[in-house]
Amino acid sequence: MTPTRESRQAVFRHIARRSRTDWPTYDSTALYDRTSLGGLESDVRIVSTQWFRHDAHNSVEQFVCSLPLAYFRFEAHDQYTSSTRYGMDTLFRLFVLKQLHGWEHETVLAEYLDSSPVLRECLGIESVPDQSTLWRSWHNRFTPDLRETVATAARTILIKAQNAGVEVPRPPEQKLPQRDMDAEESYPDNQTVLEQAEPVTDHISRVVFPAFSLDRGDGCEIHENAYWDLQTYLGLRERLAANEGARSFIHESTRDRTPLGHAHREHIRDLSIGQVREMYRQAVDRLLGEVTETEQFFRAGIVAIDITEADPFTGDRTGHEDEIIGTKEKTDEYAYQWATVQLVGNAIPIVLDARPVRRGESRKEIVEDLLNSAEELVHVDNVLMDREFDSQHVLEMISQRGLSYVVPKRMQTSERAQAKRFLRRDDDRYETDRKLHLGNNEWHETTLIYRRKENAEHDDHRQFSVFMSNHGGSFLTEYAYRWEIESGYRSIKRFMAATTSKDFGLRFFYFAFACLLYSIWRAVDALVQVSVTGEYDRSPLVTAENTLTLLKKETGIG
Repeated sequence: MTPTRESRQAVFRHIARRSRTDWPTYDSTALYDRTSLGGLESDVRIVSTQWFRHDAHNSVEQFVCSLPLAYFRFEAHDQYTSSTRYGMDTLFRLFVLKQLHGWEHETVLAEYLDSSPVLRECLGIESVPDQSTLWRSWHNRFTPDLRETVATAARTILIKAQNAGVEVPRPPEQKLPQRDMDAEESYPDNQTVLEQAEPVTDHISRVVFPAFSLDRGDGCEIHENAYWDLQTYLGLRERLAANEGARSFIHESTRDRTPLGHAHREHIRDLSIGQVREMYRQAVDRLLGEVTETEQFFRAGIVAIDITEADPFTGDRTGHEDEIIGTKEKTDEYAYQWATVQLVGNAIPIVLDARPVRRGESRKEIVEDLLNSAEELVHVDNVLMDREFDSQHVLEMISQRGLSYVVPKRMQTSERAQAKRFLRRDDDRYETDRKLHLGNNEWHETTLIYRRKENAEHDDHRQFSVFMSNHGGSFLTEYAYRWEIESGYRSIKRFMAATTSKDFGLRFFYFAFACLLYSIWRAVDALVQVSVTGEYDRSPLVTAENTLTLLKKETGIG
């Protein structure tokens, strides 16, 4: 189908409504201006992601014609000084088209345009440039960096179209660093891993960190990046608090001016929890944009939602009873709690969103909030949760979204009785349908799956676990992926700065920033694995310490 005025409006209206998507990119962050090729690449990624999701948009060539380029200043990358017949924006579209088809020579492009009057009209060219004009424009007029951006843009378009089920002229090639094919194939040593990881870490941190802003106004003597450098530094040292860390940071940083600990905390406390979440989600959106360039190694679809808690709080919590709440184990201890949604399974285990947990919030509110974020960032099929989310209203909400779920069920009297019968019959597994009452004569239909534990320590009904799923037992094997979120929490807490403050916003920021460092680590590891082994495995090749060391160098600490 041909794009219509209405279909274009729908795409850009959706982009404009995404609060964490800055488009056009150029004036939204100090990282880019209107001549920045990185900004142009970001815009291609943002627009193409949404463009191909529309039913009327099923042609990569139509996208090339429709991509807005008026915001970008091509003259900074034009090596010609005299006036020319063809504008840089038109030539950019033509060479992206050439890259999409994988044509090596300009002659093929010229012949294709000559035989495609509809495409010429779409591109707005009355006459086809000849082969020599195209050759000179590519080799003499375009800068090497602009030629690289053309290739990046074409590859992004191919990936986004392919992900949306749109037919593409050719499959996108892998975007991997060159490997020495003459070298003996062997497991990479630590030095090789670090050499591969350094440029990846450098690039990703430059893309991700600009999503954070303190909104301090102009004229400040200490650059804002110094605050994020300090926060990263606090995460590099285990259990390091802001005051002590700021004193050490003065000596280890290469910056002339660095923030004091109390000033750093004050600026962080000025951020609302809503602002922190928006910055976090924007940073993750940028991070995913980098990782999905290796689409065949990014297998989204399964997310895990869970709640973790800080160390037990032993001080006076007067005035903070709604924030320092009971522990998940229902002991007499109190702790701060944070909820996350994370990619699991064969996907790169990136934390998509994080939020605090307050007293009085229902599990349904928490799950719905996190799923809203996750589904804006990635494609979600299946949701894994712990038994604390064993609620028919939570399960009904997930089903209403068209998603599947796997959740352990608390064993009540009827489940214990069933498990005893299965034990007597020596059954290892059994499925049965169950209706859960929602109220007002409404029911949620689910399937109970009884499964005997291997090497169970009990000899009674406790040998069995009971799970609920709205797609039967076929997804039960995926529940094993949920352990990754628990191991992830251990690493995240390793990246957290220490504090004794009871300020809820400060506590949450420390947790969210630790989630970001963890996600950067896993993204860097995935990209390095692909570059040195040609495939991705969930077991990290790059250690957390490797990544933190490289982040130290990137932030001017090392």
